Amino acid sequence: MKTGLMPEGAHAAPIVALLDASTGHSHAEVARARAFAEPLLAAETLDTGENALAHADGVAAILHGIGAAQELQAAAYLVYAADFLAKPEEIVAKAFGDSHASLVTHTRKLVQMQRAARSARVSTDQKAEQTERVRKMLLAFSRDLRVVLLRLASRLQTLRWHAASKQPCPAELAAESQAVFAPLANRLGIWQIKWELEDLAFRFREPEAYKALAKGLQEKRVEREHRIEAARAALQSDLQAQGITAEVQGRPKHLYSIHKKMQGKALSLDRVFDLRALRVIVATVADCYGVLARLHEVYTPVPGEFDDYIAKPKPNGYQSLHTVVLGADGRAMEVQIRTREMHDHAEHGVAAHWAYKEAGARGYAGVSAAGEFEEQVARARKAVLNQLLAWERDTVQGEGGAVFDDRIYVFTPQATIVELAAGATPVDFAYAVHTDLGHRCRGARIDGQMLPLNTALHSGQTVEIIAIKEGGPSLDWLNPELGYLQSQRLRAKVRAWFNALQQAQTIAKGRELVEKLLQREGKTALKLDELAARLGFKGADALFEVVGKDEYSLRNIELLLRPPEPVADEDELLAQRHTRSASSPGGGRGGVLVVGIDSLLTTLSRCCRPAPPDAISGFVTRGKGVAIHRSDCSNLAEMRRRSPERVIAVAWGGGDAAGKSAPVYPVDVLVEAGDRQGLLRDVLEVFAKEKMNVVAVNTQSLQGSAATKPRTGGGDTAWMSFTLELSDATRLAKVLRDLCAISGVRSARRK
Repeated sequence: MKTGLMPEGAHAAPIVALLDASTGHSHAEVARARAFAEPLLAAETLDTGENALAHADGVAAILHGIGAAQELQAAAYLVYAADFLAKPEEIVAKAFGDSHASLVTHTRKLVQMQRAARSARVSTDQKAEQTERVRKMLLAFSRDLRVVLLRLASRLQTLRWHAASKQPCPAELAAESQAVFAPLANRLGIWQIKWELEDLAFRFREPEAYKALAKGLQEKRVEREHRIEAARAALQSDLQAQGITAEVQGRPKHLYSIHKKMQGKALSLDRVFDLRALRVIVATVADCYGVLARLHEVYTPVPGEFDDYIAKPKPNGYQSLHTVVLGADGRAMEVQIRTREMHDHAEHGVAAHWAYKEAGARGYAGVSAAGEFEEQVARARKAVLNQLLAWERDTVQGEGGAVFDDRIYVFTPQATIVELAAGATPVDFAYAVHTDLGHRCRGARIDGQMLPLNTALHSGQTVEIIAIKEGGPSLDWLNPELGYLQSQRLRAKVRAWFNALQQAQTIAKGRELVEKLLQREGKTALKLDELAARLGFKGADALFEVVGKDEYSLRNIELLLRPPEPVADEDELLAQRHTRSASSPGGGRGGVLVVGIDSLLTTLSRCCRPAPPDAISGFVTRGKGVAIHRSDCSNLAEMRRRSPERVIAVAWGGGDAAGKSAPVYPVDVLVEAGDRQGLLRDVLEVFAKEKMNVVAVNTQSLQGSAATKPRTGGGDTAWMSFTLELSDATRLAKVLRDLCAISGVRSARRK
C-alpha cells in the first residue's frame, strides 16, 4: 500500500491551486468577509494603536497588490475578526468553510507566539536568540504558505501605519522586521514587500542615516529623474528601431539597498550605479539576449558588472540579466532585462503562482485537477519549501551557531516537510510521519527509486513509504550495526512494540492454563477478576501474566478452590472419642458435649465470641480440641460446607451457678459515631452503669471523605471496639440501646 501521510499533528496546507484571476465569485468573497468583520473590528484597536478594521483593509490591499488570490484577501478580515469571537474556529468554519477556519487557527497561534517572544524580557546578548526563535516559528508554520503571506502583509501594514501616523515604532518590531520578515520575503521572491520592509525598518532603526540619504536623493531628484526619463526614451526608441518589442521602465529607488551598497563598498552617493537604473521587459528569452547585445553595442559595458540569472537563476527562482553600462553622458547606468513571466515572479514571488483554495473538479486554466495540475503544484510547493530550508541553512551557518548538518529536511509525496536527524533512514521517516506507519513500513521509494530501508536520506529528497495493512516492525531494526534506525527514541518504540507483543502472548498462555484448571474443578462460572482479587492480584491479566511466565503455581489456585483435608491425628481422634462417649465428669447429655468453664476439650472461637444463651455448634479441629461457634457464624457455615462430618452438637453447661460463681465469657461490641471530645468517656459510663467489666478497648478515628460523607453524614468518624465479660449475652440488648442514645453514636452492635 502506498502512503503519504503527514506528520502527526501537522496541518495539511491547502495552498494547492494555481492563481486563477478569472474566478467570478472571488470579489464577492472579499466583500462578504469584510461585511462579516466590520461590526467586530470597526471600534477595536490593536496593541500597536492602529484601528483593527483599517489594519485588515491594509493587509487585504497589500495582498491584492502582490497578486494574491482574492480568497486569501478575504481571509485577512477573518483572521482579525476571530480575536473578537467566542468560538472563532467554529463560527468561521460554518460561515466560510474549514479551510478559512484552519487558517484562522494557525495564524492566531503564530501571532500569539510572536507577541510572547517580543514581550519577553531578555538581555542584549539574548536578543539574537529571540530573533532566531521568531524566524524558526515562521519556518515551522511555512507548511501553510497562506499563514506566511498573511504575516508578511500584516507586518508591512504595521510599519506603514507607524510611518503614516508618526507613532514611534518599537525597536524590537523594527529589528524583527529587518532580520526575519524581509529575508523571508526575499526567499519567497516577493520583492515589493521585501524592499518596503527593509526601507521602513531602516527608517525606524537608523533615523539619522535614513534622513541624510533621503535628503541627498531629494536634492538631485529632478535632475536625476530627467536623466532617467531621457535614457529610458532613448533606449525604447532604439529597440523599436531594431524590431524588438519591449517595455522600458525606470526602476524605483530603495533607500536601504543604496545604504547597504554605500556602507559595504565605501561608495559615495554618486557612485551607486542603481541610482540610474532601467528595466527592460520583453516577450521571450531570445529577446532578452537580443536586448543585451544591443545595449553592449550602443553603450560601453562596465567590466565585472554583468550577471546572467537566466542561465543560472537565484535559489529563490529569480531570473533576469543584469548589466551596468556607461550612458551617453559617461555616467554608469544599471539595466535589468527579463521576460514578462520573469518580471511577475520577481515582483510577486510565490504569490504570482499560488492561490489558497483547492482546485475544483475541472481544475484551472484547463488543467486537470487530478493529473498534470497536481504535479505542477507539488513541484511549486517543493521549490518554495526548499527556499525556506536554504534560508534556514544560510542563517544558522552565517551566525556561526549550530551546524545545519545535524538535521535534514525531506518531503512526503504531497511535499509536506519532515525534519529528521542527519543520517536518518526511510524507517526513521516513516516513524516520524506516524508510529503506526513506522510499524507497517516494508519498503521505500526515494525520489521515485526503490532503495533499501537502511539508506541514509538527504535534505530535499521525496520519500514514499510502502506499507502493509497489518503487521509490526522487524527485529533487525533494533540492531544498530544494520543501520535501519538512527534514533534511539524510535528504537525504543520498536522495542516497546515487541515487549507488548511478548506480554500479550504470555497473558494468552496464562489465561489458557487458568481456564483449563477452572474447567477441571467445575468452577467455570467464577469471574476471573474476582479470582485474581482473592489471590491478591490487581486484575485477571496480572494473574495470567505470572502464570504464563511460570512464576506462579496453579497449585495456589487449587488450594483456594479446594482447601486440603486436614490429616487426622491422635488429638482429634481423642476429641472425637470424648464426643461420642460423652464420658466427661462434667456430665454428657445423650452424646452432646457439654461446654463450660472447665471443659478442657473446648475452645471459644474468637471470630464470633459465643456466650450463653447463644445457640452454638462445635467443630472438631486438628490438635486443639473442639472449637465452639455461634450457630449463625459465617466461618462455621463454610467449614460445615467443606467437612460436615466434623460438626458436632454441643450445649452450655454450668447452668446452676449464679452470682459471683457464674462463669463469664468475652463478647465484642462495635460502636460507630461522629468523633467528638468526651465520646469515649460517655460510652464507658454506660458499661459502668450496667456493671460490665471492660477488658479491651480499641479506637480509630477516620477523616471524612467524599466516599464516607453520604453514608456517615460528613465529619470525622470514630470506630470503637470493646471486649466485655458477660455471664449472660441477653444483657447486651439494653446496653446497645443505651449506647445508641448517646449523642453522635450512629450504631452499636455485637460483633
